[in-house]
Amino acid sequence: MTKPRTKLLATALMFAAASLATGCGEKSEDVTPGNPQPFDVALDFYVNADHAGLYTAIDRGYFRDAGLDVRPRVPSDPSAPIKEVAAGRVDLAISYEPEVLLARDQGLPVKAVAALVDTPLTSLIWLQGSGIENVKGLRGKTIATAGIPYQEDYLSTILERTGLSPDDVEVVNVQQGLLPAILSGRADAMLGGFLNVEGVDLRLRGKQPTVIPVDRLGIPTYDELVLVANSDSLDDEEQNVRLFIAALERGTKAAVANPEAATESVLDAGKGLNPKFTAAEVRKTLPLLLPKGSERPYGYMDPAAWQRFAQFFADHGLIDALPSTGDVLTNEFLPGQIPD
Repeated sequence: MTKPRTKLLATALMFAAASLATGCGEKSEDVTPGNPQPFDVALDFYVNADHAGLYTAIDRGYFRDAGLDVRPRVPSDPSAPIKEVAAGRVDLAISYEPEVLLARDQGLPVKAVAALVDTPLTSLIWLQGSGIENVKGLRGKTIATAGIPYQEDYLSTILERTGLSPDDVEVVNVQQGLLPAILSGRADAMLGGFLNVEGVDLRLRGKQPTVIPVDRLGIPTYDELVLVANSDSLDDEEQNVRLFIAALERGTKAAVANPEAATESVLDAGKGLNPKFTAAEVRKTLPLLLPKGSERPYGYMDPAAWQRFAQFFADHGLIDALPSTGDVLTNEFLPGQIPD
């Protein structure tokens, strides 16, 4: 049973006051009595720099301050998190705007409640020495993809803008082996690598990559990473979702203020990660985790941009019907004032 909105507001104000009082460099004292409530969050992938705000908030006790015992779960595959939240097996999932649109079109009860990264990370990448100078230079080349169906539509759109077609290139589905494919020479370019992961790794290896996010290649912009809730139970979970997002904002700001500590939080959570590569990925990622415009609250999702991206999906037959933005996203759980 949810608490009335006035009581929620009082709780949020108390939590915000505690956040300001503690500052970003110290662990705060609990402001919520009793034992923290278990709160399961399905990650989108293995632990990486995109989760710097989450693990900073865990390490500093910000979720416990909010009365939540946050327990991240690493998925068996990237498509699993949204199915887990739709089935009610986790409280929130980290997923992708395209996956939200596909899930809703399939009738799954999911809704995005906050953006974690409000710009595409998915990129077209090639290396110096590949003979590729621009998209037209992909003619006759081999492009590695992760086999994600909608990214085939990205590729055809990118090629067609420069007068090429999918028949002008060879596409190889390497699943999660994008980096090995391009490093080994099996592929001349990749589509699907992230600018803050594969792009950073290749640069550290001295490969001088060209990295172009897909929204600079003709794909409508979208929120790469979003928090997703079960829309059927969202009213009952209103308070916890609000408090989770407020604590995550607090952790994200602390991570941005102290990249070295944020890196340590990610390394501690993701055993076996390369410290040098992780530190560079965190530095690249942190500026992407906070909204670009000061007038927008943390986690804001632009309904008009979602509508344009959904139209792209509908035009390409990826979804059967164009959803209303109210069916796929809500900004009402975000901290701060929501712009009109």
